[in-house]
Amino acid sequence: MILQFIHWNISPTIFSLGPISVRWYGLLFAMSFVVGYFIMLRIFQKENIPEPLLDKLSMYMLIATVVGARLGHVLFYEPESYLAHPLDILKIWQGGLASHGAAIGIPLALYLFSRKTRQPFFWVFDRIAIVVALSGFFIRTGNLFNSEIYGNLTSLPWGFIFERADETLPRHPTQIYEGLAYLSLFFFLLWYYYNKDGKPRPGFLFGIFLIVVFGFRFIVEFIKEPQVAFESSMTLNMGQLLSIPLIIAGIVILAWKPKITK
Repeated sequence: MILQFIHWNISPTIFSLGPISVRWYGLLFAMSFVVGYFIMLRIFQKENIPEPLLDKLSMYMLIATVVGARLGHVLFYEPESYLAHPLDILKIWQGGLASHGAAIGIPLALYLFSRKTRQPFFWVFDRIAIVVALSGFFIRTGNLFNSEIYGNLTSLPWGFIFERADETLPRHPTQIYEGLAYLSLFFFLLWYYYNKDGKPRPGFLFGIFLIVVFGFRFIVEFIKEPQVAFESSMTLNMGQLLSIPLIIAGIVILAWKPKITK
């Protein structure tokens, strides 16, 4: 029996107008904010929170996500290259965003937002966790269209041959594995939020988010190709090492019983 693998040769560019190109990754990245905004709008309306506060929160999130993810990639994966060419840090259109960097930048921004607006710390984190899980699905789908961040060789019938990455053998479509995991988490968090009538235990949604997202990331890294050369000699790669403290943080948050303030 001959296995029929999936030949993936989708162009990362949707269309071009002169020097301007619209890419699937950029569209999906933008969609994560647009769709996330409307989900958060429903949450704000349900809890009678003023909508102008959502606009301010969205700005914090946009800046924290882009800056955090970019600096995360620069510092964690290619510091020598970017230190030699610091202006390249600004060229985010060339790729290079790290989710672990966003995982640091977003909490810092949300902490500042919480302090400035006097919204309870975990109230903000729990609700943002819902839309960030959905964003993870959009971003990994964008990675699939870019034929990047794929897995090791596989003989499974759903293996992808990423032709645009000059691959000739089937590999694990780890972008799909992660994307489906994050999409499932989004539906669970949203269901749980409404099941508790918009009043989940403070920290619960955020704790579950950290454990599931970075726990799954830790596991899938075992079948993923190294993103940078120095990871090839590591027992645990950079993504796994960065995931461990975030998983622990999620466990600590779930174990802690914060006083309900809202």
